[in-house]
Amino acid sequence: MADRSSFHSTMTRRAMARALFAAAAGAPLVGFSREEDPYRESGRKIGDAPISPKDALKITRLETFLVKPRWLFLKVHTDAGIVGLGEPILEGRARTCAEAVKEIEPYLIGKDPRRVTHHWQAIYRHAFYRGGPILTSALSGVDQALWDIKGKALGVPVYELLGGPTRDRIKVYGRAGRQDDIKRGMERGFRAFKTGVAKERPARIVETPGFVAYAAERFAALREAGGPECDIAIDFHGAIPPQTSKLLIKALEPYQPFFIEEPVQCQNVDVMADMARETHIPIATGERIFTKWGFREILEKRAASILQPDLCHAGGITEVRIIAGMAEAYYAAIAPHNPLGPISLAAGLQLAASIPNFLCQEQSSLGRGYIKTPFEVVDGFIPLPAGPGLGVELDEEQLADKIDHDWRNPETYDADDGSVVDW
Repeated sequence: MADRSSFHSTMTRRAMARALFAAAAGAPLVGFSREEDPYRESGRKIGDAPISPKDALKITRLETFLVKPRWLFLKVHTDAGIVGLGEPILEGRARTCAEAVKEIEPYLIGKDPRRVTHHWQAIYRHAFYRGGPILTSALSGVDQALWDIKGKALGVPVYELLGGPTRDRIKVYGRAGRQDDIKRGMERGFRAFKTGVAKERPARIVETPGFVAYAAERFAALREAGGPECDIAIDFHGAIPPQTSKLLIKALEPYQPFFIEEPVQCQNVDVMADMARETHIPIATGERIFTKWGFREILEKRAASILQPDLCHAGGITEVRIIAGMAEAYYAAIAPHNPLGPISLAAGLQLAASIPNFLCQEQSSLGRGYIKTPFEVVDGFIPLPAGPGLGVELDEEQLADKIDHDWRNPETYDADDGSVVDW
């Protein structure tokens, strides 16, 4: 929220004069009640918008900090006391992303944060070497924070700035590896889940009937626990060789997965397109694809009908909204990827609320222990966020014991010959 002393210091002289005149006439001073703002002609309520849209607003500094278990949070500070939140993180590269944000800071200092798209273009295009996972993740977190500031400055949720809500609540899915996970998840309100490929060892290039049968039987058990109306997706994580992926997809088809995610490494779009043509199960991909340029080939080659851009990697709210528009033209759905924290989830919910072709939102943390008002799942959905900006506020007291981490990507090797295995 805006600091009141900072707010008064940034009021225009004309606005201050009008406020003082109103106070002399018996109206309360701005910032001391939630009665109607006496100086703003729009008639907004105090607290809904801490500054006038005509008031100057400048970025003063960017602050990043590591947060357990493996996240990086960003605060973009302004001279009005409004603070924008973002998650500029790539898993296992938190410190690298923090340094990338630091390199962006000189461009942003002193600029108006409300020119969100302009800043996106400048940060992306003024870099001679564009894109990539690190730079785009840093840009994504900054973009989230700028949208947060803009929404807070105007007193509205971000989705209102994107054309208003297209739905009244937002479908989310949880994670499940066993039947008990499905049952507990349903008790917590979830109606959709995602699992991984059940295996007792890493997948070989061409697998045995036993390997395939084991994975299919474990998925069948989840289907039995959830019932025919439960959505259960399965993530191959790009770690299953294409020869074995084809065998697995055929074995899973009778249980109708919600979608099959990353059946092969996403870099080989032609192979994924071949798989998509060979099955009636929807293919999903996108967590390791960046910007509209990365998703163009997937759409053009019909390699996936469900796109999973990560708002912390793909370019933030600004870029994922464009990706969603591209996908709509191909009748493809958007299921934002998010194995990260509550700020990432908040950004995904704002995007999901504003696009027509939204499918389901991934989440790994509803924010308990991190934000003051954690998200709640009711009958498989999170209610439409109502707060300004991204709609979340960090709980600094609960965060105190979660600062800093040294999380690293897993290093796995084949038990038979010691060769490197994909994570």
